[in-house]
Amino acid sequence: MHRLVRAVPSLKGCLPLISLLAAMGSAPVLAQDVTPPGYKLPPLATVTPATPAKQLFGRKTTPANLGLNSIGFYAKGCLSNGVELPADGPTWQVMRPSRDRAWGNPVMIRFIQKLANQAPRVAGWPGILIGDIAQPRGGPMITGHASHQVGLDADIWLTPMPDHTLSRQERETMSAVMMVRTDRLDVSRAWTPGQMAIIKAAAQDPQVERIFANAAIKKALCRDAGADRGWLSKVRPIYGHDYHFHVRVLCPANSPTCKPQTPPPAGDGCGKDLDYWFSDAVLHPKLNPNPPPPHQMVLAELPPACRQVLAAP
Repeated sequence: MHRLVRAVPSLKGCLPLISLLAAMGSAPVLAQDVTPPGYKLPPLATVTPATPAKQLFGRKTTPANLGLNSIGFYAKGCLSNGVELPADGPTWQVMRPSRDRAWGNPVMIRFIQKLANQAPRVAGWPGILIGDIAQPRGGPMITGHASHQVGLDADIWLTPMPDHTLSRQERETMSAVMMVRTDRLDVSRAWTPGQMAIIKAAAQDPQVERIFANAAIKKALCRDAGADRGWLSKVRPIYGHDYHFHVRVLCPANSPTCKPQTPPPAGDGCGKDLDYWFSDAVLHPKLNPNPPPPHQMVLAELPPACRQVLAAP
């Protein structure tokens, strides 16, 4: 099993954001992060109740041979008997395959395939590029995400799929395109109606619970949506997410122990709530020079069924 080791290009405009998230105990996995070929996590010498759960789930290379279930909450759970999105489809390609994070609940996998098949019609793209979904058994990840634990979250690049099949090397090293200006106040020149169309198509799907995107992207969507604005309420501004957008689908009927998220607030989200993300406190935060170490979630903090998922053949 391969995993992520970062080799990040210049992030001059993003350093305040990364510092803030590090202080909050959650650093972003950027869409262009690169995995060295052949990298593998070494076996754990010992496992104790204090061993971070991410170290356990991050070393599993196969799904749990149990009944299908997304267990727990998006940011505190695991995945039983998930399925893997094929690396190639007629209208999608999986990026950074060395991460082994293309696993999900079948509901999510079908949603991705459906959205990908819409891309040529709604956005004029050959297809979409898929980032992280979940690990083979879900759970906390070694790097980056706080969510993506139950197979119902997926990252979709805002870079269109090329009109040819990418090589393994291209998938591991190709950089996603920055969609946000360096001042973080609006979208960059790379933003086109195609990016808006693919986000809108995702938001209009009744299975989608939320979409997370950079506030500058939300701002552009608010500006250009026109009279059809009902779907905008699902698009929520968040730190980072300027190379990709994050789709979260509703807890499916096949997962009775999945814990849903509170529905998003009413309205299009284009007013004062959005203005907050462009305040000086957010764009230029005052950082703690000695932040406390981030919390390391342990297995006991996850739903009890995740022990079975971890121990399953």
